[in-house]
Amino acid sequence: MDKQIIRIGTRGSKLALWQAHFTQKKLSDQGIDSELKIIKTQGDRIQHLSFDKMEGKGFFTKEIEEALLRGDIDVAVHSMKDMPTSQPDGLSLTAVSYREDPADWLIMLKENALGAGPLKLKDSAVVGTSSARRKAQILDLKKDIELKDIRGNVPTRLRKLKEGQFDAILLAAAGLKRLEMDLSDFFIFKFDPREMVPAPAQGVLVYQTNTDDVPTRKIMNIIHHRDVSEVVRIERKVLKLLDGGCQMPLGVFCQKDESGNFHVWAAMADGWNQPVKRVSISSSTSSELAEQVVKELRKT
Repeated sequence: MDKQIIRIGTRGSKLALWQAHFTQKKLSDQGIDSELKIIKTQGDRIQHLSFDKMEGKGFFTKEIEEALLRGDIDVAVHSMKDMPTSQPDGLSLTAVSYREDPADWLIMLKENALGAGPLKLKDSAVVGTSSARRKAQILDLKKDIELKDIRGNVPTRLRKLKEGQFDAILLAAAGLKRLEMDLSDFFIFKFDPREMVPAPAQGVLVYQTNTDDVPTRKIMNIIHHRDVSEVVRIERKVLKLLDGGCQMPLGVFCQKDESGNFHVWAAMADGWNQPVKRVSISSSTSSELAEQVVKELRKT
């Protein structure tokens, strides 16, 4: 294999840079050199709207994909949950990372964790999230809360919580763990991903390349996690069959047990403030599993 320097395209947030540096380290461990190129996306520029009010799909990916197609970069690092289910002509999802904790965490200041029940939320608590999926599912668990959109990177959201703009916020455990955030001032309720069902592929990084760039695809395949790919493929197929994007109130989580059986949990609503339909299906094979999940979700 010819020696080459892999040009990695990434967003500039702390979490995106963590992901890019993690990728560099994995490549370096294989003796492969790389460099980073930071690209600003629509999702970075538009901070005043929640995702369900933004037009189109691929808020955090489109500009990076354009750089790939121009040949400005060799590989793009994305949070897989941000990726549309269909790829632009000429691009492919080539490899995936390990999966960090896929759960959502409810975070509040310790002095505010005064409510009854496991969530510790007081009545009419103001909860921050811009995710339609999280809105629908948290309302399903506690009807009286007030939801308020929150944007910005992980440190910015935690700062807004400390400032009292919210009583609690919902965040992905994966980002908090990867950034090694100091959460000692907070009470954290760690949802079971079978209860607060995460976004498809939450906690997984995906590496996107030009389809015809065989040398780069071979390199990225070296750090590919086939076991992770097997389960997130099912999660994302459910999303694709429902024609959903990151603004859709849909959660899908799949696990494969030691016996080789697949277990899928899904939760979907027609809108963020609509009733949530939940399904759970187990199967000895992945064949037609996503189709079964969608069939159950579509039942009235």
